[in-house]
Amino acid sequence: MFVHKYQDIISVENLLTIWQRFLRGKRHRKDVMEFEINLGEKLLLLHNYLKNKTYLHGEYWKFNVSDPKPRIIHKATVKDRVVHHLLYKELYPYFDKRFIYDSYSCREEKGTHKALDRFKYFASKVSRNNTCTCWVLKCDIKKFFANIDHFKLKKILEKKIQDNDILWLLSRVVDSFSAEQDLAVGLPLGNLTSQLLVNVYMNEFDMFIKEKIRVKHYIRYADDFVILHEDKEYLENLLLQINTYLNTYLNVYLHPNKVFIKTLASGVDFLGWVHFPYHRQLRRSTKRKIIKNMEGYPKPETMNSYRGILKHGNTYKVKKKIGLN
Repeated sequence: MFVHKYQDIISVENLLTIWQRFLRGKRHRKDVMEFEINLGEKLLLLHNYLKNKTYLHGEYWKFNVSDPKPRIIHKATVKDRVVHHLLYKELYPYFDKRFIYDSYSCREEKGTHKALDRFKYFASKVSRNNTCTCWVLKCDIKKFFANIDHFKLKKILEKKIQDNDILWLLSRVVDSFSAEQDLAVGLPLGNLTSQLLVNVYMNEFDMFIKEKIRVKHYIRYADDFVILHEDKEYLENLLLQINTYLNTYLNVYLHPNKVFIKTLASGVDFLGWVHFPYHRQLRRSTKRKIIKNMEGYPKPETMNSYRGILKHGNTYKVKKKIGLN
C-alpha cells in the first residue's frame, strides 16, 4: 500500500521543489513566465486550495501533432500541470516497483530501444537460435487513451492507496477530462499523470498475463503488445482469453485491423521496425518520413536524431540515400 500522507505531499516546500523540476526546459515559455510573476503567492494559493480541498482542475487547450499519425494533445494550465508533477513525483516510484519487467513505455531505464532488444532476445530464445519456427501474436488496443474507464481506474487506485485525500486529488485529475461528453472515459494525451495512470491501468492486464495465464515471452509498450511462442494454436487460444479479459475487466478492445499471428520469418511490425530472424528494418512509412524530412537543408538536431534511430537496425540503404553514411 502507498503510505505517504496527503498533507506532506501538498506542503509549500514540496510545491517549491516541484516548481524547480517543472521549470526544466520550460523557463522561457510564455505561460510559465506569466505564472512565475508573484510565484510565491500563486503557490501559496494553490497550497490552500489543496489543503482545503477546494482545488478545481481547469480546462484544456488542445492542438494537433503528427508522430507520425495525427493525434490530439490536450494541454493543461501551468497551475494544473504543477499538480500533475506533484502527483507524479510521489506516485511514480511506488508504482514503478510494482510494474512487470517487460512493460517499457514511459518508465525510467526502459523505452523503445530496450523493448526492441528484448524482442530480439525473446525471438532468439523461442526459435532456439533461429532453428525452429517462432510465431508472434501482435495486438494493439483501439483508441487506448480515449477509452480508459474512469470508474475502473479509480477502483484500481483505491486498492493501492490508503489516503482518501490523495484519492480525492487523483479523482479531480482523472475526471478533469473526458473523451466523450456524456461518459467518464478517456485520459488526455499530454498529461504527465496520464503516462503513469495508463501503466497503472494496464498493469492489471500485465499481471493477468504473467501470473494468471503464465505467459513467458510477453512485451508491452503502451497499447502495443506481443507474445512469442513456438505453437500457433497456443497463441490462437490465448487471444480468446485476452479479448475476454480486456473487454470484461478493463472496458477496452483490441483494434480489429491491428491484431495478427504470423511467423517471425515473414516479418513482424513492432514499434516502428519490421523484425526478421537475423535483422530488423524500418517500417516503410517511417522510412518515407525520414527521407522527406532530410530533403533540402535539415537542422543539425534532425540529423542527429535520425542518426540515433538508424543505428538500431539494418538501415544502410536509407543512410546512403539521405547522406548519413
